Amino acid sequence: MTNFDVHLLIVDDDERIRSLLQKFLMRNGFLVTSARSAEHARRVLAGLDFDLIVLDVMMPGEDGLSLCRSLRETHATPILLLTAKGETDNRIEGLEAGADDYLPKPFEPKELLLRINAILRRVPEVGEDEGTPKILSLGPIRYDMERGELWQGADLVRLTGTETQLMKIFSAQLGEPITRAKLVEDLGRDRGQAQERAVDVQITRLRRKIETDPKQPRYLQTVRGAGYMLAAD
Repeated sequence: MTNFDVHLLIVDDDERIRSLLQKFLMRNGFLVTSARSAEHARRVLAGLDFDLIVLDVMMPGEDGLSLCRSLRETHATPILLLTAKGETDNRIEGLEAGADDYLPKPFEPKELLLRINAILRRVPEVGEDEGTPKILSLGPIRYDMERGELWQGADLVRLTGTETQLMKIFSAQLGEPITRAKLVEDLGRDRGQAQERAVDVQITRLRRKIETDPKQPRYLQTVRGAGYMLAAD
C-alpha cells in the first residue's frame, strides 16, 4: 500500500490545525478528508471508508474519546488520537477507548507522519477484490475519488478541468460548506468578485452533470451565507 492509496480522515474542531494537517499530509501523498466535529465525522463516515482516522480528543459537543468508543462498535479503522493531555492516565483512557496510538499536542508534523505510517504497517493488506473503492454515491451518479471520475451507470461523465478540480475540493471536505472565496483560492485563481461569479457559473454547469433536478440541488447544495457544500447519499 502506497500513500497514494491511503485515505485519511482528520477530525478536529480547530480550522487552522485541520487545514495545516490536511495540506501537510496531502503533500506527503495521502488522500485526506477533514471533519470539524464528531457529528460531522459521523456524516462523512456514513458515506466513505477510510484507512485511518486522526481524531482530536478535546472537541466541543461529543469529544474524541466518546466518538472513538462509538466507532469501535462498528468500525475496525485504525484511530490515532490527538490531545493536549499527555498524562499517562489520559493515554491509557484513549487506548482503552479503542485507539491504536496517542499523540500529545503540541507535536511535530513529522512525528505524526511517522506514527501514521507505523500504524498502517501494522494493518494487514486487504486483497484487491476485498478492498472498498473510494466511491461517493450521488443518486444515480458515482464519483471515484481516487481517479477523479464521474460515472452514470456504465457511462463516464465528461468533466472539464475546472469541474474535476471542484469535485476533488468538495469531496475532500464532504458535508462542509466552502465559501466562494475559498473555492477561488483553491482553484488557483486571482481573487475578486468576477472570479466568484465565475465559480457560480462552474457550479451551475457541474450541477447539470450530477443532479437529477439542477434547480433543486440535492447533492451540490448552496448553504446560505456559507458557500457551497457536497453531500453524498
